[in-house]
Amino acid sequence: MKSQSESSLLSAVRSSREEKILEVDGTVTTQPVLEHVGISTWPGRLILTDHALYFEALRVVSFDKPKRYDLSDDLKQIVKPELTGPWGTRLFDKAVSYKSISLSEPVVIEFPELKGHTRRDYWLAIIREILYVHRFINKFQISGIEKDDALSKAVLGIIRVQAIQEISSSNSIRFESLLMFNLCDQLPGGDLILETLSNISSSRDLDRGNNSATGGGMYSISALAMVSNLGFVFGSSSNNPSEAGLLVGEVAVGEMSLLEKAVKESRDNYKKVVLAQETVNGVKVDGIDTNVAVMKELLFPVMEVGKWLLVLVYWDDPLKSLVFCLLFTYIIFRGWLGYAFAMMLLFFAIFMVITRFCNQGRPVDEIKIIAPPPMSTMEQLLAVQNAISQVEQLIQDGNIFLLKFRALLMSIFPQASQKFAVTLLFMALVLAVVPSKYLILMVFLETFTRYSPPRKASTERWMRRLREWWFSIPAAPVILEREKEDKKRK
Repeated sequence: MKSQSESSLLSAVRSSREEKILEVDGTVTTQPVLEHVGISTWPGRLILTDHALYFEALRVVSFDKPKRYDLSDDLKQIVKPELTGPWGTRLFDKAVSYKSISLSEPVVIEFPELKGHTRRDYWLAIIREILYVHRFINKFQISGIEKDDALSKAVLGIIRVQAIQEISSSNSIRFESLLMFNLCDQLPGGDLILETLSNISSSRDLDRGNNSATGGGMYSISALAMVSNLGFVFGSSSNNPSEAGLLVGEVAVGEMSLLEKAVKESRDNYKKVVLAQETVNGVKVDGIDTNVAVMKELLFPVMEVGKWLLVLVYWDDPLKSLVFCLLFTYIIFRGWLGYAFAMMLLFFAIFMVITRFCNQGRPVDEIKIIAPPPMSTMEQLLAVQNAISQVEQLIQDGNIFLLKFRALLMSIFPQASQKFAVTLLFMALVLAVVPSKYLILMVFLETFTRYSPPRKASTERWMRRLREWWFSIPAAPVILEREKEDKKRK
């Protein structure tokens, strides 16, 4: 790392911050690095320092002026894996995408290799490590020696990964687990570990300030911190001598330090996450038809409740619908709607507690699902095409609704806009004058008595008039313009 940093690489660019070069790639023709910006693709050399990422486009015999992608400032950066391919297709999972508020469009750095994406994963991990350590520094406003200490932790982690790559022939290395700030970003409770590290840094600054005030030249723990850890804080003593410990740097002799406690708690939570993820991986099934069958079985209770509500709404059983309307009308009128929802949640909680006590020691009940007949590849492709067509139709209907709504607002059809404006005015007066309890009651009665025997004929007539009025509204005009793309590199 020292030899790279003292070389001529980026000597003029990084002189202000004295950045240290951590990794260089793209210098060998058999392992190129490609930069994608829009539809332009350029080979070049990629350099990672402890503050930024640089890309130097390759000329005929030299490299172009480096582009700098900052990792140290708060620019809302997003670094994630990306798919690339010829002519804009998304085929190969071998690239890293960098996006920030300082760029007009994201930059994609591709690491071509014959098989796998180990090279991309390595670069993704080390770029994120530098990004996360600077987020940690900016979040807790760490400066001075403690900032250099945090950067050193990240740099030493990257050097450790490089050393393991040199001595290991395995391609299944999890780079994130070897990098401290990457790991804290993924671990449950990792933010608490970083917060504890920040508190340790703050205590170091306090001790260093006390030490410099007394004229000491070396770092040592303050007398106040030592006495506090011995249990004598401003004259008070610890009631339990076994809990007292002596703090030496980051190590508390005789008890667990705050950092050890945070790491232990995060490790325990991670074990629970791993066990839960194993159950998730065990229930995953392949095939669109099989997944649809599983979803239908899981949503069966919700579908049954929905069918029951539709029966009540359409008054298929007039007696049940009448009792339901009277009961909820009384609840809404008395202002008991919140209590009704609370009772529903209480019922679910009691059901879960009773189920837990009744099923202790018993095996977990498995959901039995009848698997549909296997589909061929062509049938699955047709099913996907049918689903895409349905989604496209939904999007078209949504666009038409928005365009008609815009036409109403812009008075493209004045007669319909006038009726719509009068309706909005009436609704505004009702909302301003009528109490909310009566509004809820009116909406409920309108919804659940719409298809009752006395109102069914008038409801059907009004719904027909409403559809005719909606179909008579023209859509706002739309003009599609194709943006002229500049294929030349600026």
